[in-house]
Amino acid sequence: MTLRPEMADYLQLRATSGLPEVWQATVETLRANIENRPNASGTPEKIYDVEHRFIPGPTSEMPVRIYRPAKHAPLPALVFFHGGGWVLNSLDIYEQSLRSLANKGQFIVVAVNYQKSPEHPFPIPFDDCYATLLWVAKNAEKLGIDPDAIGVGGDSAGGNLASGVALKARDTEDVALAFQALIYPCNDNEMSYESARNNGDGYGLSTKSMKWFWEQYLSKKADAKNSYAVPVAAKDFANLAPAIVVTAEFDPLLDDGYIYAEALRKAGNTVLYREYEGQIHGFFSLAGITPQANELHQFLSDEINAILKR
Repeated sequence: MTLRPEMADYLQLRATSGLPEVWQATVETLRANIENRPNASGTPEKIYDVEHRFIPGPTSEMPVRIYRPAKHAPLPALVFFHGGGWVLNSLDIYEQSLRSLANKGQFIVVAVNYQKSPEHPFPIPFDDCYATLLWVAKNAEKLGIDPDAIGVGGDSAGGNLASGVALKARDTEDVALAFQALIYPCNDNEMSYESARNNGDGYGLSTKSMKWFWEQYLSKKADAKNSYAVPVAAKDFANLAPAIVVTAEFDPLLDDGYIYAEALRKAGNTVLYREYEGQIHGFFSLAGITPQANELHQFLSDEINAILKR
C-alpha cells in the first residue's frame, strides 16, 4: 500500500520545515522545536476530569495526569508511558490521545512525565515508570481504580518502557498486570531487521535517529543486555500480561513490533497484533493530522476492554 494522502502531505511539510535532525542540534533546541506539536495532536476533547498532581519517585517527584471518563468507580486503569525516544515530548502532546482513550474505553488513564535522557539515562526513566505503576496499584482504592484491572501501555519509547515494566512486574510479582498495550515499540536496539532498512529514511522517524535515541538512553554497554532496557533481550517471555501490539507500515520499527509480538506468542501469551497500512511512526498522537489516530484509540480501547472481560 502507499502512504495515506494526509501522511504524505504531513511528511512533505516536515521535510520543508528546515528543522535539524536529532543528531544535528542540542537537546535543548530539539525540545524547543516540538513545543508547537500539540497542534498536530488535535483539539483536546471534553472529559469528566483531568487531575494534575505529583507523586513520589525513586530520584525525584514525578508529574502525572489522571484522566477520568466518569464519576462512578471503580474503573479499570491504563498506566501510560509516552514516546519521544526517552529524550523528547511531554504530556501536553498526548492530551487529546489520552482523553480519547479514557473516553472511548471508559477506563482511567494515568500518564507520567518521566525524567528524560541524556540527563537521566537508563535506568532512571524506567524506574520512574515502574514506580508509577506501583503507586497506582497501592492507591487503587483512593483513585477509584479496580486493582485487578490495571494494565500498562505506551507508544514508541513508551512502548519499550511498558514492555520492560511488564517484564519486571512478572519477575517481581509486585502487580498482576491485566494487559499491556504496545504501540510501535522500540524493543531491539540493534535494529538489524528489514524495516529498519526499507523504511529507514523519508518517513518521519529515521533509523539513524532511532539509533541516536538509543545512544542517549543506554549509558553503558551492559544496559543492552538488560531486558528492562532492551526487552527483546529477555531470556524468558512466558507468563506475561496479554498484549496488544500495534505497528505502522512505513515505520522503521515495523519489524520490531512484529518480532516482539511473535516472541510473546511463541511463549504462550495471548497476543493481538495489528499493522496499520499506509501509516508512519507517531500517528497515535497525530489526531490533528489523520483520522486514523482516533480509529487507533477506538481499537485499543475496544481490545483492552475485551481482554478485561475474559
